[in-house]
Amino acid sequence: MDIHKALKKYFGFDNFKGLQELVITSVMNNHNVFAIMPTGGGKSLCYQLPALLKDGTAIVVSPLIALMKNQVDAIRGISSEHGIAHVLNSSLNRGEINQVKQDIENGVCKLVYVAPESLAKEEYLEFLKSQTISFVAIDEAHCISEWGHDFRPEYRNLRDTIRAIGNLSIIGLTATATPKVQDDILKNLQITEADTYKASFNRPNLFYEIRPKTANVNADIIRFVKQYEGKSGIVYCLSRKKVEELAQILQVNGIKAIPYHAGLDSKKRARHQDMFLNEEVDVVVATIAFGMGIDKPDVRFVIHHDIPKSLESYYQETGRAGRDDGEGYCLAFYAYKDIEKLEKFMVGKPVAEQEIGHALLQEVVGYCETSVSRRKFLLHYFGEEFDAVNGAGADMDDNVRNPKKRFEAKDDIKLMLEVVRDTNQRYKAKETVNVLMGKENALLNSHKTNEQAFFGSGNHKTASFWMAAIRQALVNSLLKKEIETYGVLKMTKEGLSFIDNPVSFMMSEDHKYEESEIKDIIGISKAASATDKVLIKMLKDLQKTTAKKHGVPPFAVFQEPSLEDMALKYPVSISELSQIYGVGEGKARKYGKAFIALIAKYVEDNDIVRPDDLIVKSTGEKSALKVYIITSTDRKLSLEDIRSSKGISLEELIDEMELIVYSGTKLNICYAINEILDEDQQEEIFDYFMEADTDSIAEAVEEFDGDYEEEDLRLMRIKFLSEVGH
Repeated sequence: MDIHKALKKYFGFDNFKGLQELVITSVMNNHNVFAIMPTGGGKSLCYQLPALLKDGTAIVVSPLIALMKNQVDAIRGISSEHGIAHVLNSSLNRGEINQVKQDIENGVCKLVYVAPESLAKEEYLEFLKSQTISFVAIDEAHCISEWGHDFRPEYRNLRDTIRAIGNLSIIGLTATATPKVQDDILKNLQITEADTYKASFNRPNLFYEIRPKTANVNADIIRFVKQYEGKSGIVYCLSRKKVEELAQILQVNGIKAIPYHAGLDSKKRARHQDMFLNEEVDVVVATIAFGMGIDKPDVRFVIHHDIPKSLESYYQETGRAGRDDGEGYCLAFYAYKDIEKLEKFMVGKPVAEQEIGHALLQEVVGYCETSVSRRKFLLHYFGEEFDAVNGAGADMDDNVRNPKKRFEAKDDIKLMLEVVRDTNQRYKAKETVNVLMGKENALLNSHKTNEQAFFGSGNHKTASFWMAAIRQALVNSLLKKEIETYGVLKMTKEGLSFIDNPVSFMMSEDHKYEESEIKDIIGISKAASATDKVLIKMLKDLQKTTAKKHGVPPFAVFQEPSLEDMALKYPVSISELSQIYGVGEGKARKYGKAFIALIAKYVEDNDIVRPDDLIVKSTGEKSALKVYIITSTDRKLSLEDIRSSKGISLEELIDEMELIVYSGTKLNICYAINEILDEDQQEEIFDYFMEADTDSIAEAVEEFDGDYEEEDLRLMRIKFLSEVGH
């Protein structure tokens, strides 16, 4: 049958899309083929149609059970034969396996989807050797390459596994591959002579935006999603814990959302996937386990709560938006501390793996911090040049719509590089900034760095400026981070050359949207667009008065982030105040009366329309964790036992404990502190917090010159607030 007639018969399309016809023709001619087609380009049709037309069964290697299920369902939907497509993986029982084999033997099954581990099983290899196999398709072929964003070691052995079955033609397909990854795939599969087809990676209907990630990121996401009410969207998070937490927060704030991650049982994952496809819910909050092969064309937005580990991941995940060529909004929240967290995860891995991981992360940082067209940056990464003036979709990103201001920083970069060189390249970014700012601590003093002429030579700028300068120097290869002692800044040849012969170095400012611009971009009221500076000042004055009346430091009444949240949301009742970040019912009742009275009068006097939708309701699960922590500390369980029983890190436990005491509930952790600090040490830290203007841990670390670990100071702050602030 002619491939055009087959396209109409099986799939109902009159014409092929993009490179599909060329790829399918090569497959029909039994050539080895390598196809690089962006998400939405119709990759799966490139092997599905030939499989239906050729004799025998096509083997499709796929990395995810969810992807297999989705594609098998789609193929079964176009045929009266249920057995036309099957999965062959660990989810099947013996009876189901026998049915798959029978359908292959009888020529009913045209496509069998397998994971690489399943394909390598002796039982399956022996069976497939004796069958008529039309070809092997390797979907998500980037998994083969160590330089790919989703490398899987079992993919590296596919060539040997395929050879064991027979002399078969191979089609490799991927939606994301840099030139380096493409080369790696072809060499590993030993198909360097393959017919190679590469579609443009440009998706002109997608709008790309990066926003700074703040403490109010959940409220930002809720506000954004509510603009797309009734529309489909995906929110990606890096951890299962965050997926569960954010899905619940969206649910209690009136958004139809469900979680999806590999920790859910297979039935629940399949049900949640179907609910999204069938539009019973609007939003899926997911880890990267969701989306590969999900054929939902009308996803209107993709949000990244956490920045991914590579630009390949980012491109593939954002590519799930607007596959129908309609609007697709790709919003990512970026904070450099998230990058540092990802770097920490690499510690202990083989050095070669660390090098690859850090190189991929540096590209992500470059993309997030660039001031040029994000589309041009992204396409250049995939080896494609883009005309940022006349190219399709040229104005579809935040940097083009709202250009960042740029300024010459040649002299500042030279100064920073000289400091790295002259401190013998021994410090990480944070300490290098301390040297530039002239901030002493035990580490710097031990090397007598504080006595050097360059100490404090950069105090004409802010610490955040120098941190940005270091990041941009890393992106431009003037500095690198040492692999063995990761985080320590080292000079590169380019950096040393820059010191001798400085050239222009344009740094870019972060976007600082005016209130009117925010309204234009994300459609929210002026009142909600930023904290009210006049009200903030009034609240701070009241905070000091209240603190003096109760004989406690101001931060023991309400923390600064809590005051900022009040100036954003204008709570006028105790129940609303208890929903403010870091407040809670106990603290709202104790100190709240005067604050809500002040806010209510301010709202009335200034005719302010309160943004009710910004009161983000909290979830019961968080409350359950808080109750567990309170009861466990009352029982004097060790912090290690509390942490491990809930599967969280000590840092996450301390975060939760801080929220508990800031919200007005006492925690008895004296028994835990007694094990790490003696009486005199506790008294010294306690007295410090009583006299301090701020509860900043960074300032406490500096004050004590490194005598105490950050963790110890945080625990003492919890004890202090429990005893003094309640």
